[in-house]
Amino acid sequence: MDTISFRIKRQDTPEGGPYWEEFVIPYQKNSNVISCLMDIQKNPVNAKGREVAPVVWESNCLEEVCGTCTMRVNGQVRQACSALIDRLEQPIVVEPMSKFPVVRDLIVDRTRMFDALKQVQAWVPVDGYYDLGPGERISPNHQQIAYKLSECMTCGCCVEACPQYAKDGDFLGPAAVSQVRLFNMHPTGKNIAEERIDVLTQKGGITSCGNAQNCVEVCPKGIPLTESIAEMGRQVSQRFWKTLFRAA
Repeated sequence: MDTISFRIKRQDTPEGGPYWEEFVIPYQKNSNVISCLMDIQKNPVNAKGREVAPVVWESNCLEEVCGTCTMRVNGQVRQACSALIDRLEQPIVVEPMSKFPVVRDLIVDRTRMFDALKQVQAWVPVDGYYDLGPGERISPNHQQIAYKLSECMTCGCCVEACPQYAKDGDFLGPAAVSQVRLFNMHPTGKNIAEERIDVLTQKGGITSCGNAQNCVEVCPKGIPLTESIAEMGRQVSQRFWKTLFRAA
């Protein structure tokens, strides 16, 4: 294999229409999609031999930690930095995620995901920075679960694969639901657990999940998203009955 063929879905402006462009670049063993995009950027000449505007995308850590290089590669949403060329069929088809507004080419606006984290208050509230003394003792099992949930990088893979998550929808998405579970487990974060659960009872909350389970299949960090959704469904039910009997 002397060359690699790419078919990239491009868009010049947020308001512009999408179009496809093909590129052929020299093959280099052990390359990933990001390194190939860099080669195209250095010499932006398409397969027809015409010089074009460089393809743009987002990336940072290049080791599947930051989550910024999420895109669709050969129809599957994934991290471009871990998509190895030697394991992909050609032509390699690269597209931006479809559930977010396109900014340009492969860059999308994931603001909605971060807004969802704000809605569920995915943080630990503090009332000062003075010494509060030793915290609760945390069991190894608790630590193991919480650590795995904390690996979420808000990359967007789970919501891209989710059939209930749409551009014009209001579903918070599996990532936000899982973060509610994480912060409700925290010794201090659990102080506002009921406030987070109340958000999940509203429109776009836990009832918007159709249990397709696509999210857990595509998560690059292997986060047990379906377990989190089930656990939060249980907490929402407990909150509902508790509130109902209290009112009665």
